[in-house]
Amino acid sequence: MLTRTLSEFLPFARNCAADFGPATARAAFLVAPDGFARADQSARDNRYMAQAAAFDAGAAQAQHRELQRALASELPVLCFSGDPATPDALFPNNIFATAPGRLVVGRMRHEVRQREAARRDIRGFFTDLLGYQETDLSTQPHPCELTGALVIDRARGLGFCGLSERCDEEGAALMHRAFGLRATLMFDLAPGEYHTNVVLAVLAGRAALICADGFADAAVPETIAGLYAAHGISLSRAEHAAFAGNAIALSGRSVWMSAGAEASLASTTRNRLREAGFASRSVPLEAIEAAGGSLRCCVAEIF
Repeated sequence: MLTRTLSEFLPFARNCAADFGPATARAAFLVAPDGFARADQSARDNRYMAQAAAFDAGAAQAQHRELQRALASELPVLCFSGDPATPDALFPNNIFATAPGRLVVGRMRHEVRQREAARRDIRGFFTDLLGYQETDLSTQPHPCELTGALVIDRARGLGFCGLSERCDEEGAALMHRAFGLRATLMFDLAPGEYHTNVVLAVLAGRAALICADGFADAAVPETIAGLYAAHGISLSRAEHAAFAGNAIALSGRSVWMSAGAEASLASTTRNRLREAGFASRSVPLEAIEAAGGSLRCCVAEIF
């Protein structure tokens, strides 16, 4: 099912058992911020990106290495080299994503990011070494920026796809089929938002962090919160601005976000995360956040 209709999606989603696949990844990979700099093309539709003077390549490299060390306490984490010709490549989840036994390669809106899809080392790691089947969406004309635009409940096989300049309806349909999802809800993001994973995080299939201001229609975040019942957690504008919605659960016991995001959490949010069974964990990422993304954007999951 691929739909924009809330009354169609919600009853179907509520009846989906958590038996679609593993709720969290078995490993992850990062791409180093080599040549870390402001990509002017990406800045055209990323209001979170700082001006060029705010970019500190040395600090970004150090924070990225610490991110890998920290995440490795929960699961194996690989890191591929970066490339100065692709300054946004430290956010690989927009280009590369997996389902069990499958690699999906996305199609980016901007040419500076489309170059990332040509990485033979990353493709070969999955296809030649791991034997994954590849679905290559990078050469078709519709933007579909993978798990930036599409937030997935892996346990139940549900997708939440925000439409913007970074993903159109046909792109959403291509991703729905590529991941083999049971149902995907499409909706418009609020003006100025570019990726769903900045305003929504589904945590191990049992909780959700939701920034209501990031959705064009208020009924959409209300519906998603209702689907996760007591664990549908609404974030404030301050939490949203600090990237608290750009979080990820890499196990069933913790949720990862940047140190700035964690510092922004209200006591009620912390309590509700604990009630859902999650401890919050974080690393400083303010240098990386100058590039317009945060922790979840850096992490490409391996299923």
